[in-house]
Amino acid sequence: MNRLLDYFSARQEEMVQTLGDLVMLESPSSEREAVNNVGDYLAEAFAAVGAAVERLPQDAFGDHLRVEWGQGKEQVLLLGHMDTVWPLGEVESRPFQVSADGKRATGPGVFDMKGGLVIGLYTVQALRDLGLEPAHRLVFFFNSDEEVGSPSSRPFIEQEARRSRASLILEPSRDGALVVWRKGVGRFEMEIHGKASHSGAAHQQGVSAVAELAHQILRLEGMTDYERGTTVNVGVISGGSKVNVRPAMAWAEIDLRVTNAQEGERMVQAIHNLQPVDPRTTVIVSGGLNRPPWEESPAGRELFERVRRLGASLGLDLWPSGSGGGSDGNFTAALGVPTLDGLGIVGNDAHALTEWADL
Repeated sequence: MNRLLDYFSARQEEMVQTLGDLVMLESPSSEREAVNNVGDYLAEAFAAVGAAVERLPQDAFGDHLRVEWGQGKEQVLLLGHMDTVWPLGEVESRPFQVSADGKRATGPGVFDMKGGLVIGLYTVQALRDLGLEPAHRLVFFFNSDEEVGSPSSRPFIEQEARRSRASLILEPSRDGALVVWRKGVGRFEMEIHGKASHSGAAHQQGVSAVAELAHQILRLEGMTDYERGTTVNVGVISGGSKVNVRPAMAWAEIDLRVTNAQEGERMVQAIHNLQPVDPRTTVIVSGGLNRPPWEESPAGRELFERVRRLGASLGLDLWPSGSGGGSDGNFTAALGVPTLDGLGIVGNDAHALTEWADL
C-alpha cells in the first residue's frame, strides 16, 4: 500500500496541474460543446494510459464517456460527471488558484466535481505504472447532465449498474466521510390559472393567480417534516404581467427531499393532490421523483466496511455518513447494487462562490 501513497505523493504537482486544466475547461450542463471539451480531455488522457474509451453521442447535452480498464470477468462501476452548475465566463473572475501554502484549490467546479475526475484518471494511471491488475474490470461512466438530474444518462447508468458487483461514486466528500445513503430528490412545477382584469376599474372581476400561489406556497412549505427527514422548498416563483393587471398566471418550481421510497410515494401524491383555495383558480402540478431515495442497506454497509479496512491500512480514518443531496449513486443503490459515494476530492461549498478543495 505504501507504493500507492508514494506514487501519488510523487505526482502531486502533476495532479494539481490536471485539476487546474479541468477547472479552466468550463462545462455548464446546458453548453454541449463546452462539456464535450472536458470529454475530449478525459478521452485523450484515458486513452494515453491504455484504457478503452467509448463516446456516447447526445443531442441535448454533451456526450457521455464510458472508459474500461482491466481484464476481470466481472466489473465494478465508477461514476462521475463532467458538467458543473457554473455559467461560461465564471473562470474570468474566479480562475483556478492554489493557496500560498499549497493546501487548498479554488475555482468553479474544483470540488464538484473536477477533483473526482482527476482521482479517476490517476487511479488508472497508477494501476498501469505499478503493474497492478484489479480483480474486476473497472468501468468508468462520465456523464454530461448530472447537475440537471441526469435525464439522458440515467438509462446508461442503470444499464451498467445491473452488470456491476458494486458502484463507486467519485462525488466529493465534505469532511472526508464516505456516503452510505442519500435522500431521494423530487422536482415539480406548479402552474396556476386565474383571470386577468384591470386592477383599478375591474378589480372584483379578476382572479389573482399570484394570490392563489401564495396560499399554495404556504401549504407546500408546511409539508416539511424534519422528524421524517422530509423537506419541501419552493425555490423559484413568477407570475403576473403588469402591476395594474390582476395576474392571470403564476408559476412555481418545487424541490422535494425524502429518506425512503414509501415517504416519496406519499409526498408525490400529496403534492399532486393539492386543490385550489380559491375555487375560481386552476392549479396544475407536474413532476415527481427524479432520483429515488438511496436507503442504507446491509450490502452497502459491507462495502463500506471493506473500504474502511483498506483505508485503515493506508492510515486513513474513514467513517460513514448520509446526505440530503442526491447523486447518480441514488440510481445504482435503488437497483440493489452495493454503492459507496464520497470517493472524490475532499473540500466544501459546492455550488457556492467559496467552493474549495483540499490538496
